Amino acid sequence: MLLGTWNLENLYRPGGPFGPRDEASYEAKLAALAAVITELDPTLLGVQEVGDAEALKDLAALLGDDWCLALSEHADSRGTVVGFLSRTEVTVVADTTAFPAKLRPVQADDAGLTATRAGRGFLAVEVGDGPLRVAVCHLKSKLLTYPDGRFQPRDEGERARYSAYALYRRAAEATALRALADDLLGGDGQGRDVVILGDLNDEVQAATTQILLGPPGSEIGTPGRDRPDRGDAARLWDVAPLIPPGQRYSRIHSGRRELIDHVLLSHRLARRATAAGTGLPGEGPPGLPSVGPDPTERRGAPGSDHAPVWVRVGG
Repeated sequence: MLLGTWNLENLYRPGGPFGPRDEASYEAKLAALAAVITELDPTLLGVQEVGDAEALKDLAALLGDDWCLALSEHADSRGTVVGFLSRTEVTVVADTTAFPAKLRPVQADDAGLTATRAGRGFLAVEVGDGPLRVAVCHLKSKLLTYPDGRFQPRDEGERARYSAYALYRRAAEATALRALADDLLGGDGQGRDVVILGDLNDEVQAATTQILLGPPGSEIGTPGRDRPDRGDAARLWDVAPLIPPGQRYSRIHSGRRELIDHVLLSHRLARRATAAGTGLPGEGPPGLPSVGPDPTERRGAPGSDHAPVWVRVGG
């Protein structure tokens, strides 16, 4: 089976403040997304930035066959949610924004506003009789927004503070997602098949990404990889080292390649992983645009500014 994640970049029907301005742009976007998904042919695909449930239905209709959809009920300030496109029926087992009980609110702006929960829902589903448990997420963006809707700071002090606020929020959200992963693993990571995937908005070695992995020491490509220990019950393995080096990026920011979309696997799934990649198998990311600090510049652009990230798991 092939499992993947893809930030669809502002998937809205036309006419609103964030999506395409006209029907032609909307149809071009859907066609570009559908072409990639059809070629990728995933068993289950976690998606981000779905701003309109009907738009996801429109996309599914272009894919042919019968696709099952699931969407979180917890949207961000722009109305976007995470969700799934699946070849088979899924059962929702969690849809939450809650921080763990002992994690206090974190500062979010200069006025003292605090974040008490994740900005977007974490959606977890079960698939099959095994079952396979999969959670999809979209953590706080590194793209900064300042007071009055500005995308540029007034000075370097403001830039530094708002960078810190975004990092506080992303770290808190990663901690909350790790708590959900613990619930899905149930202390039996060797026996339960669990996948955490989504747009983590940070790279492999970032502290926020590392929070999700659990006990250190057995990452793919390290000497401890093939040495089972008690930590395997709680560990998750990032498939990034399985991606060919030239393909290890899912977005380009200001000309710099970044791998900020991730797939994490529990013990048994990680040992059955046979390949991983970004974009289409054998091809890699398909000519991604370079994005800057103002996300409105790509309003109505076809396709997405992210590449899908995927892993193939054997039987």
